[in-house]
Amino acid sequence: MIAKAWIAASVGLVATAAVWLACDARAQFIAGGAMVNAGFRMQDHLEDYDLAGDETHHPSVEVVLQRLLQQNEDAAEVRSWFPRTSRHPLVATVLCMDARLDSAELMGDTRKYYYTLRTAGSVLSESTQDMLALAVANGVRVIVWTTHTDCAAEKVANSPQESAKFPHLRDAVHDREAQLDVFLHRPDIAPRLADGTLSVVTARVDTETGRLADVHQYPQRLGRVQPNHAH
Repeated sequence: MIAKAWIAASVGLVATAAVWLACDARAQFIAGGAMVNAGFRMQDHLEDYDLAGDETHHPSVEVVLQRLLQQNEDAAEVRSWFPRTSRHPLVATVLCMDARLDSAELMGDTRKYYYTLRTAGSVLSESTQDMLALAVANGVRVIVWTTHTDCAAEKVANSPQESAKFPHLRDAVHDREAQLDVFLHRPDIAPRLADGTLSVVTARVDTETGRLADVHQYPQRLGRVQPNHAH
């Protein structure tokens, strides 16, 4: 099995080298994104690799933690083989914590141009807003705030029975549009929107395909945004 994995990896490296030598920059970028997706697909079916037997459906805490630490060791070893260029992010993405969403897979981009904030239901808490503002102060030019289809947080917020169990999540999801508006009018954000040095984009991710839909860009959509020093 290990030998087969090495063969597959070698073939992938050879193919990558061929693309690198023969194609233009966009083709190389797309090929890299394809390899990211291929990596997900190669691992996706390995349900019995991490856990075996009864542990597959009812794993103990100890087994889950053991597998996590072993996978980290394996991943760190692989990473050491391929040093990466250090880059400062130009984009900050806000994604729901749903495990089906992955920023590298969504953008097909592994170059560390992205800050990624993961929150339940893409809720912008006060601390999250501060973190985004700090990212902007440090050079981020675009913020992409997303929601997604088949969202568990939205289902809870829209279910009287479930929302009674999780009232804070319900309130946060219902209030998230208002919180986004608060962020847009921050005194350290609104002037940048007004002078065009920052753009905030909202989008709806199709969880199944990863495509961004209902894309809206501020301040084009929100022409009234101006510095609000009184906020």
